[in-house]
Amino acid sequence: MSIKDKLLAQRIYLILGGLFITSLVVSNLIFQKFFFWHPFDVTLFGSKLFEISVGILPYPITFLITDLISEIYGKKRANDIVIVGIFASLFSLLIIYTASNVPATKWSYVDDTMFNKVFGNTSLAVFASMITYLFAQFVDIQIYHFWKRLTKGKHLWLRNNFSTWFSQFVDTFTIVFLLCAFGIIDWSNFAGLLISGFIFKVLVAMLDTPFLYLGVYVFRKRFKLKVNEEINLLQQLSETLKSS
Repeated sequence: MSIKDKLLAQRIYLILGGLFITSLVVSNLIFQKFFFWHPFDVTLFGSKLFEISVGILPYPITFLITDLISEIYGKKRANDIVIVGIFASLFSLLIIYTASNVPATKWSYVDDTMFNKVFGNTSLAVFASMITYLFAQFVDIQIYHFWKRLTKGKHLWLRNNFSTWFSQFVDTFTIVFLLCAFGIIDWSNFAGLLISGFIFKVLVAMLDTPFLYLGVYVFRKRFKLKVNEEINLLQQLSETLKSS
């Protein structure tokens, strides 16, 4: 690869990382609002399809991005993004904690009561969500590369969906369990929210498969990559420094 291509690959990796971290942090901040979408008149364990947290909306983006990074940049670069996401969540948690402990002025549009009502459970929830997310993302990456090795880089749809479905079930189960355990939602909603959230994520995973194919196609064409070939940023950076 030319130096120009190496720099472009690095910039794209940083942009994908930025989108990943933004989606992760935002999902942890907005999770307490629940929305409904009723395309089918189906009720499961007292919850209609679909009544789920808005925090679920940006989450599929994180799995799409880690799958794309895994495919193009390799397993290590995908794991690096996950770890950076954890630090970003911790930092956002520190900011929220600080903001909640400084007193609001009398004329503040958002007073202490309103702020604490919205973000009061965020500290505990973000920490719990981070543990869940860390496990689910690493599971996703491990399963993705297992299928990638098994299929020798072929059948992209297989590893994309199988890795995402399993990791999303782990994520959904743990998140709903923690929300119930912390008293944010009632236990009577557990089974319904679990099934509803998982089905929704499965549908989204199926819908994002064409976008993964498009992304992989664009990368392979732009950087002239063969099937199962990855961009090794560290190796190429080392080669560039040696030649300069």
